[in-house]
Amino acid sequence: MRAVTATLIWILVALVAIGLYLSWTAGRLDRLHSRIDAARAALDAQLLRRASVAQELATSGVLDPAASIVLYEAAHAARQAEEEQREVAESELSQALRAVFAEAQQVEAVREAPGGEAAARELTEAVRRVPMARRFHNDAVGAARRLREHRKVRWFHLAGHAPFPLAFEMDDEPPTALVDRAA
Repeated sequence: MRAVTATLIWILVALVAIGLYLSWTAGRLDRLHSRIDAARAALDAQLLRRASVAQELATSGVLDPAASIVLYEAAHAARQAEEEQREVAESELSQALRAVFAEAQQVEAVREAPGGEAAARELTEAVRRVPMARRFHNDAVGAARRLREHRKVRWFHLAGHAPFPLAFEMDDEPPTALVDRAA
């Protein structure tokens, strides 16, 4: 009788330990999903800021008409893009920024215009923050994906109904003339 009781106690202890471990893993996964949500919100804010600053600069009259049109259209498309097309639109804005600010003379022309120094500084900050925000988001996505790939998470459905996290892949290389001048 004692052996059966001891065995049942050990089985109960093992089940409680397994339950606590699974609960801890589910909590960790939930925290990772929350971190992804926060990082995505920060990324969205930085992308919106970059597009807004680019659009404002394009309509300021500081740039030549062709550069203004290219930059305005790319920024407008990035701001209006649906979720499925967002990565492409943001990449196109990065390419437009690199095309418009390919040469240091264009950056200097913007800086010399009235209010241009502040506009160039704001754009420089915006294009520098986008890669950082994207890296934070994609790091959080990577951590959640690695945890979700474990068998215990799949077998016990610890992720619940949360969608599988996807990285945000885009061309976020800033214009060298813009960031070199500020460095």
